[in-house]
Amino acid sequence: MTNPGNSANRTAHWHQRLNECQQRLDSDPSELLFVEGRLTRMVGLTLEAVGFQAAIGSRCEIQGANGKPIEAEVVGFSGDILYLMPTDDIRGLVPNARVRPIQSDSQVPVGEALLGRVVDGSGKPLDGKGPLRVKEKVPLHGEAVNPLARAPVRQHLDVGVRAINALLSVGRGQRMGLFAGSGVGKSVLLGMMTRFTEADVIVVGLIGERGREVKEFIEDILGEVGLARAVVVASPADHSPLMRLHGAMLATSIAEYFRDQGKQVLLLMDSLTRYAQAQREIALAIGEPPATKGYPPSVFSLLPKLVERAGNGLNGGAITAIYTVLTEGDDQQDPIADAARAILDGHIVLSRRLAETGIYPAIDVEASISRVMPQIVDDNHLKQAQHFKQIYSTYRQNQDLISVGAYAMGSDPNIDEAIQLFPTLTNVIQQKMNEAVDWATSVDSLIQTMQQPAATSIGMQHSPAVLNQR
Repeated sequence: MTNPGNSANRTAHWHQRLNECQQRLDSDPSELLFVEGRLTRMVGLTLEAVGFQAAIGSRCEIQGANGKPIEAEVVGFSGDILYLMPTDDIRGLVPNARVRPIQSDSQVPVGEALLGRVVDGSGKPLDGKGPLRVKEKVPLHGEAVNPLARAPVRQHLDVGVRAINALLSVGRGQRMGLFAGSGVGKSVLLGMMTRFTEADVIVVGLIGERGREVKEFIEDILGEVGLARAVVVASPADHSPLMRLHGAMLATSIAEYFRDQGKQVLLLMDSLTRYAQAQREIALAIGEPPATKGYPPSVFSLLPKLVERAGNGLNGGAITAIYTVLTEGDDQQDPIADAARAILDGHIVLSRRLAETGIYPAIDVEASISRVMPQIVDDNHLKQAQHFKQIYSTYRQNQDLISVGAYAMGSDPNIDEAIQLFPTLTNVIQQKMNEAVDWATSVDSLIQTMQQPAATSIGMQHSPAVLNQR
Protein backbone atom coordinates (compact mmCIF):
# COMPACT_ATOMS: atom_id res chain seq x y z
CA MET A 1 0.00 0.00 0.00
CA THR A 2 1.35 3.39 -1.03
CA ASN A 3 2.26 5.75 1.79
CA PRO A 4 0.38 9.05 1.23
CA GLY A 5 3.18 10.92 3.01
CA ASN A 6 5.88 9.69 0.59
CA SER A 7 3.72 10.56 -2.41
CA ALA A 8 3.20 14.08 -1.11
CA ASN A 9 6.94 14.48 -0.52
CA ARG A 10 7.76 13.38 -4.08
CA THR A 11 5.19 15.77 -5.47
CA ALA A 12 6.62 18.65 -3.44
CA HIS A 13 10.14 17.74 -4.57
CA TRP A 14 9.26 17.85 -8.26
CA HIS A 15 7.32 21.09 -7.80
CA GLN A 16 10.46 22.59 -6.28
CA ARG A 17 12.65 21.33 -9.17
CA LEU A 18 10.23 22.77 -11.73
CA ASN A 19 10.21 26.13 -9.93
CA GLU A 20 14.03 26.19 -9.91
CA CYS A 21 14.15 25.47 -13.66
CA GLN A 22 11.57 28.16 -14.33
CA GLN A 23 13.60 30.68 -12.32
CA ARG A 24 16.73 29.83 -14.31
CA LEU A 25 14.88 30.37 -17.58
CA ASP A 26 13.44 33.66 -16.39
CA SER A 27 16.63 35.06 -14.85
CA ASP A 28 19.24 34.22 -17.55
CA PRO A 29 18.02 32.86 -20.91
CA SER A 30 21.65 32.28 -21.99
CA GLU A 31 21.97 29.59 -19.31
CA LEU A 32 19.48 27.27 -20.97
CA LEU A 33 19.56 23.53 -20.98
CA PHE A 34 22.79 21.98 -22.18
CA VAL A 35 23.88 18.46 -22.95
CA GLU A 36 26.65 16.96 -20.85
CA GLY A 37 29.06 14.34 -22.06
CA ARG A 38 31.63 12.19 -20.34
CA LEU A 39 35.38 11.68 -20.51
CA THR A 40 36.26 8.27 -21.99
CA ARG A 41 40.00 8.31 -22.65
CA MET A 42 43.18 10.24 -21.99
CA VAL A 43 46.45 9.69 -23.89
CA GLY A 44 49.22 12.14 -23.08
CA LEU A 45 47.60 15.57 -23.19
CA THR A 46 44.77 14.49 -25.49
CA LEU A 47 41.36 13.91 -23.92
CA GLU A 48 38.49 12.06 -25.62
CA ALA A 49 34.87 12.80 -24.79
CA VAL A 50 31.52 11.51 -26.05
CA GLY A 51 27.86 12.33 -25.51
CA PHE A 52 27.68 15.90 -26.82
CA GLN A 53 28.56 18.07 -29.79
CA ALA A 54 30.82 21.13 -29.86
CA ALA A 55 32.51 23.17 -32.57
CA ILE A 56 36.25 23.23 -33.20
CA GLY A 57 37.78 25.96 -31.03
CA SER A 58 34.95 25.98 -28.48
CA ARG A 59 35.63 25.58 -24.78
CA CYS A 60 34.52 22.80 -22.46
CA GLU A 61 34.57 22.31 -18.71
CA ILE A 62 35.55 18.97 -17.18
CA GLN A 63 34.56 18.20 -13.61
CA GLY A 64 37.59 16.92 -11.70
CA ALA A 65 37.58 14.52 -8.76
CA ASN A 66 38.42 17.34 -6.36
CA GLY A 67 35.46 19.39 -7.56
CA LYS A 68 37.68 21.86 -9.40
CA PRO A 69 36.64 22.35 -13.06
CA ILE A 70 39.33 21.92 -15.70
CA GLU A 71 39.02 23.91 -18.91
CA ALA A 72 39.76 22.35 -22.30
CA GLU A 73 39.36 23.29 -25.95
CA VAL A 74 37.98 21.19 -28.80
CA VAL A 75 40.83 20.57 -31.26
CA GLY A 76 39.42 17.74 -33.37
CA PHE A 77 36.82 14.99 -33.70
CA SER A 78 36.35 11.53 -35.17
CA GLY A 79 32.79 10.28 -35.49
CA ASP A 80 31.11 10.82 -32.13
CA ILE A 81 34.43 11.32 -30.33
CA LEU A 82 35.64 14.85 -29.54
CA TYR A 83 39.34 15.47 -28.98
CA LEU A 84 40.04 18.01 -26.26
CA MET A 85 43.27 19.73 -25.24
CA PRO A 86 43.46 21.07 -21.67
CA THR A 87 44.57 24.64 -21.06
CA ASP A 88 46.01 23.95 -17.60
CA ASP A 89 47.01 21.20 -15.17
CA ILE A 90 44.98 17.99 -15.62
CA ARG A 91 45.57 16.41 -12.21
CA GLY A 92 42.32 15.24 -10.65
CA LEU A 93 40.69 13.88 -13.81
CA VAL A 94 38.89 10.55 -13.47
CA PRO A 95 37.26 8.19 -15.97
CA ASN A 96 33.72 9.15 -17.00
CA ALA A 97 34.14 12.69 -15.62
CA ARG A 98 31.36 15.05 -16.68
CA VAL A 99 32.13 17.31 -19.66
CA ARG A 100 29.97 20.22 -20.77
CA PRO A 101 30.43 22.97 -23.37
CA ILE A 102 30.72 26.45 -21.85
CA GLN A 103 31.63 28.77 -24.72
CA SER A 104 31.13 28.71 -28.48
CA ASP A 105 33.99 31.03 -29.44
CA SER A 106 37.10 32.55 -27.89
CA GLN A 107 36.94 36.22 -26.89
CA VAL A 108 39.76 38.07 -25.17
CA PRO A 109 39.53 41.29 -23.12
CA VAL A 110 41.35 44.34 -24.51
CA GLY A 111 41.66 48.01 -23.63
CA GLU A 112 43.99 50.83 -22.66
CA ALA A 113 44.37 49.34 -19.17
CA LEU A 114 46.57 46.61 -20.69
CA LEU A 115 49.45 49.06 -21.12
CA GLY A 116 52.20 48.35 -18.63
CA ARG A 117 50.77 44.94 -17.73
CA VAL A 118 52.03 41.37 -18.06
CA VAL A 119 49.45 38.65 -18.80
CA ASP A 120 49.50 34.95 -19.64
CA GLY A 121 48.11 33.21 -22.72
CA SER A 122 44.54 33.38 -21.38
CA GLY A 123 44.76 37.08 -20.56
CA LYS A 124 45.11 36.66 -16.78
CA PRO A 125 47.53 39.07 -15.03
CA LEU A 126 50.92 37.72 -13.97
CA ASP A 127 52.39 40.92 -12.51
CA GLY A 128 50.47 41.09 -9.24
CA LYS A 129 49.06 44.54 -10.04
CA GLY A 130 45.45 43.55 -9.56
CA PRO A 131 42.70 42.62 -12.02
CA LEU A 132 42.49 44.07 -15.51
CA ARG A 133 39.82 46.74 -15.75
CA VAL A 134 38.90 46.31 -19.39
CA LYS A 135 35.45 45.82 -20.88
CA GLU A 136 35.96 45.42 -24.62
CA LYS A 137 36.51 42.01 -26.16
CA VAL A 138 37.85 40.89 -29.54
CA PRO A 139 38.11 37.43 -31.18
CA LEU A 140 41.22 35.48 -30.24
CA HIS A 141 41.68 34.26 -33.80
CA GLY A 142 41.16 37.69 -35.38
CA GLU A 143 39.38 38.55 -38.59
CA ALA A 144 40.87 38.42 -42.06
CA VAL A 145 41.50 41.77 -43.74
CA ASN A 146 40.93 42.18 -47.46
CA PRO A 147 44.48 42.39 -48.91
CA LEU A 148 43.35 45.00 -51.44
CA ALA A 149 42.05 47.20 -48.63
CA ARG A 150 45.44 47.38 -46.93
CA ALA A 151 47.57 50.45 -47.49
CA PRO A 152 50.97 49.63 -49.05
CA VAL A 153 54.15 50.00 -46.99
CA ARG A 154 55.50 53.43 -47.95
CA GLN A 155 56.82 55.02 -44.74
CA HIS A 156 59.93 54.03 -42.80
CA LEU A 157 59.91 53.16 -39.11
CA ASP A 158 62.73 54.32 -36.86
CA VAL A 159 63.73 51.32 -34.69
CA GLY A 160 66.68 53.08 -33.02
CA VAL A 161 69.24 50.54 -34.28
CA ARG A 162 71.77 52.03 -36.72
CA ALA A 163 72.45 48.87 -38.74
CA ILE A 164 68.73 48.20 -39.30
CA ASN A 165 67.81 51.83 -40.03
CA ALA A 166 70.66 52.29 -42.50
CA LEU A 167 71.02 48.91 -44.21
CA LEU A 168 67.79 46.96 -43.56
CA SER A 169 65.22 49.73 -43.33
CA VAL A 170 61.91 48.67 -41.81
CA GLY A 171 58.61 50.15 -42.99
CA ARG A 172 55.41 50.78 -41.05
CA GLY A 173 53.29 47.65 -41.47
CA GLN A 174 56.17 45.38 -42.48
CA ARG A 175 56.64 41.83 -41.13
CA MET A 176 60.30 41.01 -40.48
CA GLY A 177 61.95 37.82 -39.28
CA LEU A 178 64.83 37.80 -36.81
CA PHE A 179 66.73 34.56 -37.46
CA ALA A 180 69.20 33.48 -34.79
CA GLY A 181 70.58 30.51 -32.94
CA SER A 182 70.82 30.39 -29.18
CA GLY A 183 73.06 32.86 -27.37
CA VAL A 184 73.78 35.33 -30.18
CA GLY A 185 71.87 38.30 -28.75
CA LYS A 186 68.37 38.20 -30.24
CA SER A 187 66.69 39.01 -26.90
CA VAL A 188 68.99 42.00 -26.40
CA LEU A 189 68.24 43.24 -29.92
CA LEU A 190 64.50 42.84 -29.28
CA GLY A 191 64.88 44.86 -26.09
CA MET A 192 66.70 47.64 -27.96
CA MET A 193 63.91 47.86 -30.53
CA THR A 194 61.31 47.79 -27.76
CA ARG A 195 62.85 50.81 -26.02
CA PHE A 196 63.94 52.82 -29.06
CA THR A 197 61.28 52.26 -31.73
CA GLU A 198 58.99 55.14 -32.73
CA ALA A 199 55.67 53.45 -31.94
CA ASP A 200 52.59 54.36 -29.92
CA VAL A 201 52.17 50.87 -28.45
CA ILE A 202 54.50 47.89 -28.19
CA VAL A 203 53.15 44.35 -27.75
CA VAL A 204 55.66 41.67 -26.75
CA GLY A 205 54.81 37.98 -27.01
CA LEU A 206 57.20 35.69 -25.09
CA ILE A 207 56.10 32.29 -26.35
CA GLY A 208 57.66 29.03 -25.24
CA GLU A 209 60.77 30.59 -23.71
CA ARG A 210 62.32 29.71 -20.35
CA GLY A 211 60.39 31.11 -17.38
CA ARG A 212 63.55 32.71 -16.03
CA GLU A 213 63.93 34.77 -19.20
CA VAL A 214 60.47 36.33 -18.85
CA LYS A 215 61.33 38.30 -15.70
CA GLU A 216 64.83 39.10 -16.96
CA PHE A 217 63.42 40.46 -20.22
CA ILE A 218 60.88 42.64 -18.40
CA GLU A 219 63.23 44.01 -15.73
CA ASP A 220 66.68 44.05 -17.37
CA ILE A 221 65.98 44.47 -21.06
CA LEU A 222 62.58 46.16 -21.27
CA GLY A 223 62.83 48.30 -18.15
CA GLU A 224 60.21 50.58 -16.58
CA VAL A 225 60.33 53.08 -19.45
CA GLY A 226 59.78 50.40 -22.08
CA LEU A 227 57.07 48.63 -20.08
CA ALA A 228 55.05 51.84 -19.63
CA ARG A 229 53.90 51.78 -23.26
CA ALA A 230 54.03 48.01 -23.71
CA VAL A 231 51.86 44.95 -23.17
CA VAL A 232 53.69 41.70 -22.44
CA VAL A 233 52.05 38.34 -23.09
CA ALA A 234 54.09 35.55 -21.48
CA SER A 235 53.41 31.88 -22.08
CA PRO A 236 56.64 30.09 -21.12
CA ALA A 237 57.77 26.59 -21.97
CA ASP A 238 56.07 24.91 -18.99
CA HIS A 239 52.62 26.03 -20.14
CA SER A 240 50.50 23.64 -22.18
CA PRO A 241 50.95 23.72 -25.97
CA LEU A 242 47.43 25.11 -26.31
CA MET A 243 48.28 28.04 -24.02
CA ARG A 244 51.43 28.72 -26.03
CA LEU A 245 49.32 28.91 -29.18
CA HIS A 246 46.85 31.19 -27.42
CA GLY A 247 49.67 33.40 -26.18
CA ALA A 248 50.79 34.17 -29.73
CA MET A 249 47.20 34.73 -30.87
CA LEU A 250 46.43 36.92 -27.84
CA ALA A 251 49.46 39.14 -28.49
CA THR A 252 48.33 39.55 -32.10
CA SER A 253 44.73 40.29 -31.06
CA ILE A 254 45.92 43.00 -28.64
CA ALA A 255 48.07 44.52 -31.41
CA GLU A 256 45.06 44.46 -33.77
CA TYR A 257 42.92 46.28 -31.20
CA PHE A 258 45.38 49.17 -30.86
CA ARG A 259 45.95 49.25 -34.62
CA ASP A 260 42.21 49.61 -35.19
CA GLN A 261 42.34 52.64 -32.88
CA GLY A 262 44.61 54.28 -35.49
CA LYS A 263 47.83 53.73 -33.55
CA GLN A 264 51.27 52.61 -34.69
CA VAL A 265 51.97 49.27 -33.05
CA LEU A 266 55.22 47.32 -32.82
CA LEU A 267 54.61 43.59 -32.32
CA LEU A 268 57.60 41.56 -31.12
CA MET A 269 57.05 37.80 -31.10
CA ASP A 270 59.66 35.57 -29.48
CA SER A 271 59.44 33.08 -30.98
CA LEU A 272 57.62 31.91 -34.10
CA THR A 273 59.45 28.60 -33.84
CA ARG A 274 57.97 27.83 -30.41
CA TYR A 275 54.52 28.67 -31.79
CA ALA A 276 55.05 26.12 -34.57
CA GLN A 277 56.33 23.52 -32.12
CA ALA A 278 53.24 23.96 -29.93
CA GLN A 279 50.99 23.29 -32.92
CA ARG A 280 53.14 20.27 -33.80
CA GLU A 281 52.58 18.82 -30.31
CA ILE A 282 48.82 19.24 -30.62
CA ALA A 283 48.61 17.90 -34.17
CA LEU A 284 50.68 14.81 -33.43
CA ALA A 285 48.70 14.15 -30.25
CA ILE A 286 45.39 13.92 -32.16
CA GLY A 287 46.86 11.69 -34.85
CA GLU A 288 47.90 14.03 -37.67
CA PRO A 289 50.76 12.42 -39.63
CA PRO A 290 54.15 14.18 -39.70
CA ALA A 291 55.23 15.53 -43.08
CA THR A 292 58.45 17.59 -43.07
CA LYS A 293 61.03 16.67 -40.43
CA GLY A 294 58.32 15.82 -37.95
CA TYR A 295 56.12 18.85 -38.63
CA PRO A 296 52.51 18.04 -39.68
CA PRO A 297 50.93 20.01 -42.56
CA SER A 298 48.70 22.02 -40.19
CA VAL A 299 51.80 23.80 -38.84
CA PHE A 300 52.58 25.33 -42.22
CA SER A 301 48.97 26.41 -42.71
CA LEU A 302 48.82 28.14 -39.30
CA LEU A 303 52.01 30.18 -39.75
CA PRO A 304 50.66 32.47 -42.51
CA LYS A 305 47.34 32.83 -40.68
CA LEU A 306 49.18 34.32 -37.72
CA VAL A 307 51.66 36.43 -39.70
CA GLU A 308 49.09 37.85 -42.13
CA ARG A 309 47.15 39.41 -39.25
CA ALA A 310 49.93 41.99 -38.90
CA GLY A 311 50.36 44.87 -41.35
CA ASN A 312 48.66 48.15 -42.20
CA GLY A 313 45.08 48.66 -41.10
CA LEU A 314 42.13 50.43 -42.71
CA ASN A 315 42.23 53.70 -40.77
CA GLY A 316 45.89 54.71 -40.69
CA GLY A 317 46.98 52.33 -37.94
CA ALA A 318 49.65 49.70 -38.56
CA ILE A 319 51.22 46.66 -36.94
CA THR A 320 54.92 46.38 -37.66
CA ALA A 321 55.87 42.87 -36.59
CA ILE A 322 59.24 41.34 -35.74
CA TYR A 323 59.14 37.54 -35.38
CA THR A 324 62.14 35.70 -34.01
CA VAL A 325 62.90 32.35 -35.62
CA LEU A 326 65.15 29.97 -33.70
CA THR A 327 67.58 28.30 -36.11
CA GLU A 328 68.72 25.32 -34.04
CA GLY A 329 72.32 24.50 -34.77
CA ASP A 330 72.43 27.68 -36.90
CA ASP A 331 70.64 25.74 -39.64
CA GLN A 332 69.05 28.28 -41.97
CA GLN A 333 67.32 25.46 -43.89
CA ASP A 334 65.21 24.36 -40.94
CA PRO A 335 61.58 23.79 -42.15
CA ILE A 336 60.17 26.58 -39.97
CA ALA A 337 62.95 29.01 -40.94
CA ASP A 338 62.43 28.23 -44.61
CA ALA A 339 58.64 28.63 -44.35
CA ALA A 340 59.01 31.89 -42.40
CA ARG A 341 61.30 33.43 -45.03
CA ALA A 342 58.66 32.75 -47.67
CA ILE A 343 55.83 34.54 -45.85
CA LEU A 344 57.72 37.46 -44.26
CA ASP A 345 58.74 40.77 -45.82
CA GLY A 346 62.40 40.34 -45.04
CA HIS A 347 64.76 38.74 -42.58
CA ILE A 348 67.55 39.82 -40.24
CA VAL A 349 70.09 37.08 -39.61
CA LEU A 350 72.26 37.16 -36.49
CA SER A 351 75.67 35.55 -36.96
CA ARG A 352 77.40 33.48 -34.30
CA ARG A 353 80.71 34.25 -36.04
CA LEU A 354 80.22 37.98 -35.48
CA ALA A 355 79.02 37.47 -31.91
CA GLU A 356 82.17 35.50 -31.12
CA THR A 357 84.30 38.42 -32.32
CA GLY A 358 82.44 40.82 -29.99
CA ILE A 359 80.41 42.64 -32.67
CA TYR A 360 76.92 43.44 -31.35
CA PRO A 361 74.25 43.47 -32.60
CA ALA A 362 75.70 40.54 -34.57
CA ILE A 363 73.75 41.27 -37.77
CA ASP A 364 74.97 39.35 -40.81
CA VAL A 365 74.56 42.06 -43.44
CA GLU A 366 75.24 39.66 -46.33
CA ALA A 367 72.49 37.21 -45.34
CA SER A 368 69.88 39.82 -44.33
CA ILE A 369 67.42 41.74 -46.51
CA SER A 370 64.44 44.07 -46.23
CA ARG A 371 62.11 43.50 -49.17
CA VAL A 372 60.30 46.83 -48.79
CA MET A 373 63.42 48.98 -48.48
CA PRO A 374 63.34 50.19 -52.12
CA GLN A 375 59.82 51.58 -51.51
CA ILE A 376 60.55 53.47 -48.28
CA VAL A 377 63.98 55.12 -48.78
CA ASP A 378 65.31 57.59 -51.35
CA ASP A 379 67.59 56.58 -54.22
CA ASN A 380 70.79 57.87 -52.61
CA HIS A 381 70.15 55.97 -49.39
CA LEU A 382 69.44 52.76 -51.32
CA LYS A 383 72.52 53.25 -53.48
CA GLN A 384 74.81 53.75 -50.49
CA ALA A 385 73.34 50.72 -48.67
CA GLN A 386 73.96 48.57 -51.73
CA HIS A 387 77.50 49.93 -52.02
CA PHE A 388 78.08 49.12 -48.33
CA LYS A 389 76.99 45.52 -48.89
CA GLN A 390 79.28 45.13 -51.90
CA ILE A 391 82.38 46.29 -50.02
CA TYR A 392 81.48 44.38 -46.86
CA SER A 393 80.89 41.17 -48.84
CA THR A 394 84.17 41.61 -50.72
CA TYR A 395 86.11 41.75 -47.48
CA ARG A 396 84.29 38.76 -45.96
CA GLN A 397 84.89 36.61 -49.05
CA ASN A 398 88.62 37.31 -48.93
CA GLN A 399 89.06 37.51 -45.17
CA ASP A 400 91.03 34.28 -44.88
CA LEU A 401 93.58 35.43 -47.47
CA ILE A 402 93.88 38.82 -45.80
CA SER A 403 94.23 37.35 -42.31
CA VAL A 404 97.16 35.05 -43.21
CA GLY A 405 98.89 37.74 -45.27
CA ALA A 406 98.44 35.89 -48.57
CA TYR A 407 96.89 38.91 -50.30
CA ALA A 408 99.24 41.51 -51.81
CA MET A 409 97.95 45.09 -51.80
CA GLY A 410 97.40 46.41 -55.29
CA SER A 411 96.32 43.07 -56.76
CA ASP A 412 92.62 44.01 -56.80
CA PRO A 413 91.34 47.58 -56.28
CA ASN A 414 88.04 46.28 -54.89
CA ILE A 415 89.77 44.24 -52.19
CA ASP A 416 92.13 47.16 -51.48
CA GLU A 417 89.17 49.41 -50.83
CA ALA A 418 87.46 46.78 -48.69
CA ILE A 419 90.57 46.45 -46.50
CA GLN A 420 90.76 50.23 -46.00
CA LEU A 421 87.06 50.69 -45.23
CA PHE A 422 86.24 47.54 -43.26
CA PRO A 423 86.99 49.01 -39.79
CA THR A 424 84.68 51.94 -40.57
CA LEU A 425 81.99 49.60 -41.92
CA THR A 426 82.12 47.61 -38.70
CA ASN A 427 81.49 50.80 -36.72
CA VAL A 428 78.22 51.28 -38.63
CA ILE A 429 77.03 47.84 -37.51
CA GLN A 430 78.17 48.00 -33.88
CA GLN A 431 76.05 49.69 -31.22
CA LYS A 432 75.81 49.58 -27.45
CA MET A 433 72.65 48.06 -26.01
CA ASN A 434 71.73 51.26 -24.14
CA GLU A 435 72.54 53.57 -27.05
CA ALA A 436 69.73 54.79 -29.31
CA VAL A 437 70.57 55.94 -32.84
CA ASP A 438 67.71 57.68 -34.62
CA TRP A 439 66.86 57.43 -38.31
CA ALA A 440 68.56 60.64 -39.47
CA THR A 441 71.77 59.87 -37.61
CA SER A 442 71.82 56.31 -38.97
CA VAL A 443 71.45 57.44 -42.58
CA ASP A 444 74.02 60.23 -42.19
CA SER A 445 76.49 57.76 -40.70
CA LEU A 446 76.05 55.44 -43.69
CA ILE A 447 76.42 58.20 -46.28
CA GLN A 448 79.48 59.75 -44.61
CA THR A 449 81.14 56.34 -44.40
CA MET A 450 80.53 55.52 -48.04
CA GLN A 451 81.62 58.97 -49.28
CA GLN A 452 85.13 58.64 -47.89
CA PRO A 453 87.85 58.96 -50.57
CA ALA A 454 88.65 55.26 -50.54
CA ALA A 455 85.10 54.40 -51.42
CA THR A 456 85.09 56.17 -54.77
CA SER A 457 87.04 53.57 -56.70
CA ILE A 458 84.27 50.97 -56.95
CA GLY A 459 81.62 51.69 -59.51
CA MET A 460 78.04 50.69 -58.97
CA GLN A 461 77.64 47.72 -61.30
CA HIS A 462 74.18 46.65 -60.21
CA SER A 463 70.87 48.40 -60.05
CA PRO A 464 69.22 49.12 -56.67
CA ALA A 465 66.72 46.38 -57.44
CA VAL A 466 69.37 43.82 -56.52
CA LEU A 467 68.59 44.44 -52.86
CA ASN A 468 65.05 43.30 -53.42
CA GLN A 469 66.00 40.06 -55.18
CA ARG A 470 68.04 38.29 -52.52
